[in-house]
Amino acid sequence: MQTLLFLLLTFLIVIFSVLLYFKTKNSRVNKLNDGECPSCGEKTRSFMDEATKTVFKSEVITARVLKNHGCSGVKDIEYRCKACGLKEVHPQQ
Repeated sequence: MQTLLFLLLTFLIVIFSVLLYFKTKNSRVNKLNDGECPSCGEKTRSFMDEATKTVFKSEVITARVLKNHGCSGVKDIEYRCKACGLKEVHPQQ
């Protein structure tokens, strides 16, 4: 009986830890897509020129496609932070 209870608890802990891993991974990708660094918290800055009323943006995150696996495959995108030097690669549809 104790063995079954232990196995059930272990199974539930493993399931919840895997779900937590995917949740944190998706939140990091969402932050990177929004232009915010998940490591240092630096965001995209915008400046406005008063004379010409033009808005300039200083992007912190640069994204480039490493591999494109065709029309039905995924793209491997590399994200780099200019402020802290963070470099991550994530697959996206």
